[in-house]
Amino acid sequence: MTIQGVPVRLTQYAAGGGCACKIPPGELEEVVRGLGGQSGGLGHDLLVGLDDGDDGAVVRVSGDVAVISTADFFTPVVDDAYDFGRIVAANALSDVYAMGGRPVLAINLVGWPRSVLPMELLREVLRGGLDVASQAGCPVAGGHSIDDPEPKYGMAVTGVADPDRLLRNDSAQEGLPISLTKPIGVGLLNNRHKATGEVFPHAIASMVELNDIASAAALEAGAAAATDVTGFGLLGHLFKLLRASGVGATLDSAAVPVLDGAWEALRDGYVSGGTRRNLEWVQPHLDGGASEDVLLMLADAQTSGGLLVVGEIPGAPVIGHTVAGPARIEIR
Repeated sequence: MTIQGVPVRLTQYAAGGGCACKIPPGELEEVVRGLGGQSGGLGHDLLVGLDDGDDGAVVRVSGDVAVISTADFFTPVVDDAYDFGRIVAANALSDVYAMGGRPVLAINLVGWPRSVLPMELLREVLRGGLDVASQAGCPVAGGHSIDDPEPKYGMAVTGVADPDRLLRNDSAQEGLPISLTKPIGVGLLNNRHKATGEVFPHAIASMVELNDIASAAALEAGAAAATDVTGFGLLGHLFKLLRASGVGATLDSAAVPVLDGAWEALRDGYVSGGTRRNLEWVQPHLDGGASEDVLLMLADAQTSGGLLVVGEIPGAPVIGHTVAGPARIEIR
């Protein structure tokens, strides 16, 4: 689509530079410190809340049914409006899958600069989100929109799960393999796309891929601990899981799958500020002699990444093992 004959590049309209980077983990933890612990006295069986920064909130509504609630939104990471919508939906649904649940309802969250970008583009964004949610068997029913200086899209998703078979980030035990179900490197390729206009179809394909099969495989394998790899990068999300569980890990950097072109993008300097902040936050908890390039790749801020599962998942590479605590990561 064009505006006055000029092709629209959505990432150019995002003040954040087309990045799905989260608020730096250290800053976010300071903000929410002391706001957890609501499970007592409210009349609800809150199974997962703020305490360990898990992928969603979980409340038991009956003996064998738990409801998962989550939300996610961000500015464009790609220029194509339809692909942006698909990526957002896959990313939002992923939090439900990361906890072993099944999404049952989603609502849209929209911020749109209506005086700058055509509403036809927003329609394409919403169509992309609807198509991926339909693939997941999850209806999209309404939502909320505001007139915003920059484009933003997200979803609030409700899921259901067996409360006795949740995948949590505080349930890892020592001596188990760690599997990763998608390659990393989309942050670097998205940054290159934003700067140069180059399109990386394989990165888009990775980001729009649902984590439903990976979630089912993790449950089938008897896994109890998992998280998805998104804005805090592989290292950040792994550290959060280890800290919540009270264990450590060894990580084989050579076993971590990386998207084609991501190493070149790193060496050419397409590293986001969010990735550097991820590494700065987690670096005090790292051991080993990995190079800065390796550490930056492992800290790359992902969008709609794979599941990081404590357990062995058929078809997914084993990238390390859990060990007895403390919560440190030895990179080999």
